[in-house]
Amino acid sequence: MIVSTKPGENRMVGLLDLVQTMTSPHSLDRYLELVRPSLTLRDLRADIVGVDRSVPGSVTLTLRPNRRWSGHEAGQFVQVGVLIDGVKHTRCYSPVDAQNPSGRTLTLTVKAHPGGLVSQYLHRYARTGMVVDLAPASGVFRLPERRPDKIVLISGGSGITPVLSMLSTLVAEGFRGEVVFAHYARSPEEVPHRELLQRIGRQHDNVEIVLGYPELGRSELIDGAPWTCAAVPGAKHLDYDELVRIAPSFATAHTYVCGPPALMAAVRRIYEAEQLEDRLHSEEFTLTTAPADPAGAEGMTTFSASGTESRNTGESLLQQAESTGLAPQFGCRMGICFSCTAVKRSGCTRDLRTGELDNDPDQPIQLCISAAVGDVDIEI
Repeated sequence: MIVSTKPGENRMVGLLDLVQTMTSPHSLDRYLELVRPSLTLRDLRADIVGVDRSVPGSVTLTLRPNRRWSGHEAGQFVQVGVLIDGVKHTRCYSPVDAQNPSGRTLTLTVKAHPGGLVSQYLHRYARTGMVVDLAPASGVFRLPERRPDKIVLISGGSGITPVLSMLSTLVAEGFRGEVVFAHYARSPEEVPHRELLQRIGRQHDNVEIVLGYPELGRSELIDGAPWTCAAVPGAKHLDYDELVRIAPSFATAHTYVCGPPALMAAVRRIYEAEQLEDRLHSEEFTLTTAPADPAGAEGMTTFSASGTESRNTGESLLQQAESTGLAPQFGCRMGICFSCTAVKRSGCTRDLRTGELDNDPDQPIQLCISAAVGDVDIEI
C-alpha cells in the first residue's frame, strides 16, 4: 500500500516501483550509476567538488550531494562511505557549514588520524569528481531551537567541526547574545578555517574567539578589531582558572564541547564540581572503553546467520566478526550511529564503554561497543 500526503506523489512512487520491476534483477539506481555514480533516485551520494589540503594533517572536502540530501542541523554528523580495495568503509564526520535546509553543498574537514583507514585514504586520495556515499545527518549534539542568551563553544583538534558549524549558524542567524569560542590545537598552522574565524571575530563584537596552543604555551585572541597574537597569557590545558579567564560568565551560559578525551574530561570535571552538568552538552568521536583483560576472555562467539564461529578474544564483536572474514555493516565504530546493530540470540555481552553486562536473549546490540562474555550467539 502506498501512503502519501503530497498530491501526485502516489503516482510518482507507483511509477518508480513499476520501473524498478522492469529493470529487475538490478535496481534502477544500478543502471543510473553507470551513467553517473551520483545519479541515483533512492541512494544518497555526493560529488567531491573541492579539495583543500592547506592545513597540515587534514583535508577539507566540499561535497555536492544529490537531491536526496535534506540538510543538517548545526552540530550533527553525517556518515561518509568510500570504497577502499573493493570494500566499503564508512565513518562519521560533522559538516562545518551553518545549517541550511536548502544548501546544495556541505563542507567536511577530515583529520588524518594515525591508523585511520578512511581518514588517511581521504587525506591522500580525495580528488574533485570522486563520488562518496552519504547517510542523512543525525546526532543529538545540536543547539536548541530556542537559543540560550550566552553560549560557550569549546573544541580541540578535529572536534572543531561541529562547534564551528554552531558558531557559523549563530552568526548567520544574526544572534546577538554572548558567544565565546575556544579551540585548542598544537600550533596555529593546525587550526582549520582560520580565515573564517578571523572574519567572524572581526565582524561580530558579541563573539570572542580564543585559540590556545598548550604545547607552545601561548594563545591568540580575536575579539572584534585587530587579531592580537599572544595577547592572552600562556595557554594551558583547560582547568577552572583558564575557563574563568576565557569565559567569565560560563556558569550562566550553555556550553558545547567536542574534542579529545582529555579535554572532554577536563571540562566535565569543572562542570561537575560547580554542579552545572545540566548546562554542559558534549559530543565524543572517540570510544573510551572500560578496561578488559584479554587473558580472561573465554567461550565461543557464534555468528549464527553465517554459520561462523570464533574463539572469544575480548575484542568488540565487530572486530571479532571482521577477523573471521565477515563484513557486517558499520559506521562510526564508537556507539553513535547504530549502523552495526545486530540481534544477540543468547549469551552475555559487556558494554565496552561502561562495563555493564547484558544477559537478556533476543536483544538488539551494537557490535562496535559490545564484547562477548563466555558463549554468545549473534545473528549475523
